[in-house]
Amino acid sequence: MKVFLLVLFVGAAKAMYYTNLELVSTLQAAGMDGYAGVSLANWVCLAFAESSYNTNAIHYDSDGSTDYGIFQINDRWWCSNGQFPSYNGCGISCNQLMSDNIQAEIACAKIIVKQQVISAWVGWQLRCEGQDVSQYIAGCGV
Repeated sequence: MKVFLLVLFVGAAKAMYYTNLELVSTLQAAGMDGYAGVSLANWVCLAFAESSYNTNAIHYDSDGSTDYGIFQINDRWWCSNGQFPSYNGCGISCNQLMSDNIQAEIACAKIIVKQQVISAWVGWQLRCEGQDVSQYIAGCGV
């Protein structure tokens, strides 16, 4: 039991949870504000809706595919985990989406939104679309 708890705590320690301010700053520096017509507030809302700003978030879908990282990018279409057959539209390993440095995930999100618009993310549809998302950037100086 002690070994299991140690492994659990070590795994949890590797996850980074961005604050609104950190994420706004990172996304703004990456040119996400207005990218493909999507406001910075919508990008931040998307990250909250999909992962609660957790860079190591993983979600197992009912179709057998998996979503990875802060934007929950799917291995069926956008990244390769080496096990699940993938189109790999971003040309990356899914492991690259599990880093505290979210630059690879930002680059992939840009590809996704250019091809499918932001409504490709169900979390955005359910929690951000048609909502006042200004709260996600309030107090961030943008």
